[in-house]
Amino acid sequence: MELITPSFGLLVWMLIGFGILFFILAKFAWPIIIKAINGREQHIAEQLNAAAQAREEMKNLKSEHEALLVKAKEERDAILSEARKMSEQMYEDAKEKASKEAQLLIEDAKKSIHYEKMKAVTDIKNEIAQMSIEIAEKVLQEELSSKERQEALISKWVNDVSIN
Repeated sequence: MELITPSFGLLVWMLIGFGILFFILAKFAWPIIIKAINGREQHIAEQLNAAAQAREEMKNLKSEHEALLVKAKEERDAILSEARKMSEQMYEDAKEKASKEAQLLIEDAKKSIHYEKMKAVTDIKNEIAQMSIEIAEKVLQEELSSKERQEALISKWVNDVSIN
């Protein structure tokens, strides 16, 4: 039972030992322990603040990213629209230019055909005239082959001239 109910002397020495231990701990250990606990608390608070700031920055970056995506889509749509307009304009210009060139070619072809036709008609007329002269020469040579025919032809021409 002695362990359960200690004697008065043992209690005093236990109190003196506890007091000395308390004094040593209070003088040397507790300031270091409290300082370490406060440092750890401060470090944890800083880490929590940094995490909150990182979270806020992520939200801001996300909203900025979404805004940039929207802006990029708008710019893409504008560029595509401009490209379509330019493509259509180039197509229309090329179509108009081709139409004008085709019209000029047709007009040149018509002029060329007209000139060739006129040349061909002139050549035919000249050929016909040449043939007519050759035929007339042959007919006259045949008609004028004898003296009697020559005299008859001359008298006929004289009669025709005097009538007119």
